[in-house]
Amino acid sequence: MSEIIIGIDPGSRFTGYGIVRMNGNDPMYIGSGCIKTGDGDLASKLKIIYDGVTALIEQFKPDSMAVEETFLSKNVQSTVKLSEARASAIVAGANLGLSVFEYTPMQIKQSVVGYGWADKEQVQFMVKKILRLNGNPQADAADGLACALCHCFTSKVTKAMGAGVATQGSVHGRFQREK
Repeated sequence: MSEIIIGIDPGSRFTGYGIVRMNGNDPMYIGSGCIKTGDGDLASKLKIIYDGVTALIEQFKPDSMAVEETFLSKNVQSTVKLSEARASAIVAGANLGLSVFEYTPMQIKQSVVGYGWADKEQVQFMVKKILRLNGNPQADAADGLACALCHCFTSKVTKAMGAGVATQGSVHGRFQREK
């Protein structure tokens, strides 16, 4: 059985996304990119994220959504903005009936790189290798793909164990797969 997952790396300026199809043990790249919000006011940025995620869901018809949880920053205002961007993406998924799963940055890095403190370059490298891409995806897109892959790997293990996982609620750039 095949499942399509959209992974979201939320941000108030750039929200990365990645879409993968899990066929058994083989994750396959479908698409990735960034939703760019520009320099508008907060309400305009959140609407762009909501509309962008909604359009991606309508286009690719994923079965579920994986979203990176907000990490606590020393800058409280940055943490709040990130949380608001994240909420816009989650509401878009929930409004279209998707099951939404949340993963910490450490869980995502651990599942994709094997090391919870991996840096962005290591995540990009492993996403490229796992999905057999010809080039490195842009950093935010790689994080969205890593989030989707984390869900693929986590849900596979969870299904094998017969237990529930994670918290459940309810545009641009392409790379070619290597032959």
